[in-house]
Amino acid sequence: MSSRIPRPLARRIDRLAARAHRFHRYAHHPLCGRYAGEVIRIGKLRLCRGCSYAFVGGIAGGALGLAIREYGVVALVLATALLAASLAVRPPKLVTRFVPAAAAAYALVAGPLAIRIAALAIVGGLRVLYGRRGPDRSPCTTCPERAAQPCSGLRPIVSRERAFQRLSGRWLDHARDQAMRRSAMSSATTGVRIDA
Repeated sequence: MSSRIPRPLARRIDRLAARAHRFHRYAHHPLCGRYAGEVIRIGKLRLCRGCSYAFVGGIAGGALGLAIREYGVVALVLATALLAASLAVRPPKLVTRFVPAAAAAYALVAGPLAIRIAALAIVGGLRVLYGRRGPDRSPCTTCPERAAQPCSGLRPIVSRERAFQRLSGRWLDHARDQAMRRSAMSSATTGVRIDA
């Protein structure tokens, strides 16, 4: 018997996963009060403040670059300096996300080809270094719930994941049972002789 998940069921499980985790998918932080300054809440949806600032900054810088095409080099230097500084210290997200994203996008749109290539290389390289540094989990180190598994900041995420696993597990079990029944019926019918 094949262990492959039928394509319609796989798509159904993917849709369920997307719905189950939609509320926190773009938050990137625990959902407790200690990280409230890192997360933007829009109704039930939570967004990472840093990523949101980078996205909006990139759009703003790109639009400005389309309007004013003279300062690509200056924008690249500013973006590089701020991104490099954010590797050493943790200033406000507006300084480390919005402004560098705006300046880098401006350099990509307004600069000559050499500046565009340099901007891509510098931003890409600094992004890799930033990713290696890892998230700032200092609020967790002094949290009274740090030994709780899961803590209140992760509890809604874990709860949603467990519910997703229960439901998708039932769907998978049902599909496996149906496949086994079909296989058994197929084996039974192939062994039957029909005499004329």
